[in-house]
Amino acid sequence: MQLIWFLRSCLFAVGQLTSLVFFSVLGQFTRPFSFKVRYDVMHYWAVFCVWWLKLTCGLRYQVHGAEHINKNQAAVIMARHESAWETLVFQQIFPRQAYVLKRELLRIPFFGWGMALLHPIAIDRGAGRQALKQLVSEGSARIKSGDWVVVFPEGTRMAPNELGKINVGGAMMASQAKATVYLVAHNAGSYWPKNSFIKRPGSIDVYISEPLNAGEMSVAELNRATEEWFKKHL
Repeated sequence: MQLIWFLRSCLFAVGQLTSLVFFSVLGQFTRPFSFKVRYDVMHYWAVFCVWWLKLTCGLRYQVHGAEHINKNQAAVIMARHESAWETLVFQQIFPRQAYVLKRELLRIPFFGWGMALLHPIAIDRGAGRQALKQLVSEGSARIKSGDWVVVFPEGTRMAPNELGKINVGGAMMASQAKATVYLVAHNAGSYWPKNSFIKRPGSIDVYISEPLNAGEMSVAELNRATEEWFKKHL
């Protein structure tokens, strides 16, 4: 069984890397156009990868709470981070979005080139309070311009059933923008674990909360609600 999973994961990796190179090069020709146009082109890489993952590795997903999403109002997604999987699938579940990520990811050949086209909020995590101010300022601006913002408040990928510290940046940004917030938990790490090459077949469950109004909550209250949502779905 392990050998079959390995071979299927190899097949997925070939398609993922080949398509990454293709979209990264293609995307450079979209630079003169608006962010909307660039996103509309580049997000098809994620769409392809999710389809290819299902075809090669038998990994599917089911969304619980999709009816809560108001796609006509830009919002903040405060999500659990267990895998590379959610960065792909969120682009199918939610409208056009900007990711908060480590600045060094933009230096990765092809991946970083493509990601840079998607107008991320690239943070220098060693910059301390300056990084926090950047997140609040740029995140608020993205929401006002109609883009959703994805924040992983634990700051790094966590193992299944392991909860990390909930950082304040995402809650501060949502509060500053008086934004709607959706809390998102899932169990992707049970099928595509952190730093694992092998993807196991199965169905990932994604849980989306009812919308929260960050303008009516303190940062502490929002972080507490996030922690409770994550714990509930560990």
